[in-house]
Amino acid sequence: MDGLLFDTEKIFQQTWNEIAEERGVHLPEDFARTISGTNGSYMCRAIEKYYRISDGREIQDECMARVRKKLEVHVPKKLGVNEILQYFRKKKVHLVVASSSSKEQIESNLEIAGIRSYFEAIVSGTEVENGKPAPDIFLLAAEKIRCRPEECYVFEDSLNGIRAGYAAGCKAVMIPDLLAPTEEMYRLSCGIYDTLVEAMNKIKESLVTD
Repeated sequence: MDGLLFDTEKIFQQTWNEIAEERGVHLPEDFARTISGTNGSYMCRAIEKYYRISDGREIQDECMARVRKKLEVHVPKKLGVNEILQYFRKKKVHLVVASSSSKEQIESNLEIAGIRSYFEAIVSGTEVENGKPAPDIFLLAAEKIRCRPEECYVFEDSLNGIRAGYAAGCKAVMIPDLLAPTEEMYRLSCGIYDTLVEAMNKIKESLVTD
């Protein structure tokens, strides 16, 4: 969701840095790569490492609260979101949002952006034992739409998301947001595209749905 459907990953990174600055902490460039797409204990461990604290839950909760406040009025959509969702609906492709964010935040973002009706199901990072880069969230998403993982495409902007999609046995498609794809991403992805529009056009060439 964040960084893929919505241009919200920038808001998260700005907020992480706001909190760090308030605490006299400088976050290096690799912080974004480490924390993007994660949640739960994995995120807490990253926070503890970079903020040099013993328990990352307080900062995690503070960041989420600040971001929720910022998104109450407007949730900016990424280029091509409406077009690709309309195309998938026309082709009767099953759609589910699998995001590390809370279920409440996912629902709120989708409703404010006016695209909730496109999705049959929502899976939150709080519903699985292990967050990305573990495959749990995508395995549950596939289960909710009654599909085998190998029948599913996972669209992701983050490195950890691509790792999770690949580990789940899905076909991982990367639309890079803040982080450029690495050599590992090219190895794990079945396609890397600049925008959802570009990905949609490629799928139109290869996806056959009755």
